[in-house]
Amino acid sequence: MSRPSRALPPQPSPAAAARALRRVARFVRRALPLCRAHTVEFFTRGLWERHVAPRPDAVLEALRAAGPLARPLAADAGAAAAPCDDDIFSNAFCESSEKLINVHLFALAAKYYSLSNLGVCTQLEDVLEALKGDSEGATGFKPDEFMNNKKSHEVQVMSELVDSIANYCGIKQVIDIGSGKGYLSSFLSMQYNLKVYGIDSSSSNTNGAHERNRKLKKHWRAYQSRGKENLKNQRLEEANDRPVESEINCKTINEELLNNANSLQNQGQVIIQDLVSSCGFTEMATLETNTEAEADLLTGTQSHETKLSEEVLAILNVLPADAVEDFSSSHNCMELCEEEKVQRKMTSLQTKARKSSESNLYFPLTSFITAETELNDIITDLEDCMMVGLHTCGDLAANTLRIFTAKPEIKAVCSVGCCYHLLSEQFENQEECHDQVWGFPMCQYLKDKGWCCGRNARMSACLALERVAVGQMLPTESLFYRAVLQVIIEEIYGVTKSDRHVGKTFSKSSSFLDYVRRSLKKLELDDSKLPDSCIMDYYEKYKHRMNELEAFNMLKVVLAPCIEVLILLDRLCYLKEQENIAWSGLVKLFDPVKSPRCYAVIALKNQSCS
Repeated sequence: MSRPSRALPPQPSPAAAARALRRVARFVRRALPLCRAHTVEFFTRGLWERHVAPRPDAVLEALRAAGPLARPLAADAGAAAAPCDDDIFSNAFCESSEKLINVHLFALAAKYYSLSNLGVCTQLEDVLEALKGDSEGATGFKPDEFMNNKKSHEVQVMSELVDSIANYCGIKQVIDIGSGKGYLSSFLSMQYNLKVYGIDSSSSNTNGAHERNRKLKKHWRAYQSRGKENLKNQRLEEANDRPVESEINCKTINEELLNNANSLQNQGQVIIQDLVSSCGFTEMATLETNTEAEADLLTGTQSHETKLSEEVLAILNVLPADAVEDFSSSHNCMELCEEEKVQRKMTSLQTKARKSSESNLYFPLTSFITAETELNDIITDLEDCMMVGLHTCGDLAANTLRIFTAKPEIKAVCSVGCCYHLLSEQFENQEECHDQVWGFPMCQYLKDKGWCCGRNARMSACLALERVAVGQMLPTESLFYRAVLQVIIEEIYGVTKSDRHVGKTFSKSSSFLDYVRRSLKKLELDDSKLPDSCIMDYYEKYKHRMNELEAFNMLKVVLAPCIEVLILLDRLCYLKEQENIAWSGLVKLFDPVKSPRCYAVIALKNQSCS
């Protein structure tokens, strides 16, 4: 299919993307000592004294005054003072000690280097407007009945975008990488008539999809039986008011209809398999063509005003718009003879059955995806398609982009990453692994600089600044408990590193004393040598410093978007380096309060619609 004449929205040039990356990298490098620090070691390593010069109350006051949690700087004002501000912001840290000395500058820099202020983002509305064409549209299915608010928001927004891209490129096949429980895959299949392959490394997700498919068939048979019973009762009532000749004709037609339905079944059942996965879509229908045909044929024996039971219609409503046809007509049905009606219905049913075997399918597959994965080995009928990923963890987001650039069949990509702490970093360890493909960095500039964030910094990138901005407080008390526990572990037991983890002990604990006892047991440390009074002495020793921990973590929260920007710009610049990309950009898809990882990396190839 040829590319439509409508133009894509403006995109940041390779030079603009690279310039933004260099500016962010310069500031983040100065802030790395702060964001690489782990709060577990807050007291044992003296993190406040080592990294922050001002008092904790002064830090919190400066952050509130600068308003980094409220809104970004105006884009035009920031652009006008860009060269000067880049130099000024570096003065937030002491050159020799690397301590933070100017919190006000630090807070302004965090806003200044946000994606919205750097001028490298494309508005979602502009993308949708440019891609808008003769799409078949949605069927009206509401995901919020089967998903929580966060997931429903994500799936609705991203699926509309994916459908627009697929329609623009003239493709009907979508590969959902890291599909998990299948929220996005199922919705794309049902709502937008796309053929979706959901690939996940967890076999339990795939097995759950098949099991759910079996249960839905069982539900459908029950609904169908009720519909037949209701139809039977209505026919008996109508028979009392009909002439004998009409009753005989009706019986003959009914027999012919049922025979034709059985004939359709014998020609081959087409199962809309795996329409939903284990994501909790407990009441959606997965139908076989024969049940769909039989229900519609039986309906045809009634007057056009007569419908199946409401329960059956509720199941039919989740099918794609072209999977079920309303045989009511704007013409006078009495003008058609019964034979013509039957012939039209059978022709329509055969057409729908054929279409159902070709599209509107969701196939959950189990496979571990790497940058070297050959999709043809997983998907036997691979055709021109696009790749999507909704919150793909760690290296999977980077590998999605690499597969996209390498495989000619993949015409577009829309990837929202998450779990940055799980990224592999090329320069994090000193060991040379020449054959390994790393999650970060991807672009040539950061590779040439030997850039390394470190796991703790990448963990900081996962913090949700927008949620804190609207009043969702940080878990300061639980962080304080863990930091004091670390002091106890090192001073009493001499343990500095352990393969075991405390986990979610805080939520199960009634007090600090209880927390320590439970944690020591999980760490397999003998707590009998530690009396209650000793535990509480540690608590009393450090409790007045809890405000230090609160201020320190607030600094990390404010810095978090800058680290995420660095990672996202690295991916965008990687795409800008490729020769076969027609359009690439960063697009904010979600409300960051509902879904903090809200930015998508989107790209279309030159030949995507050729």
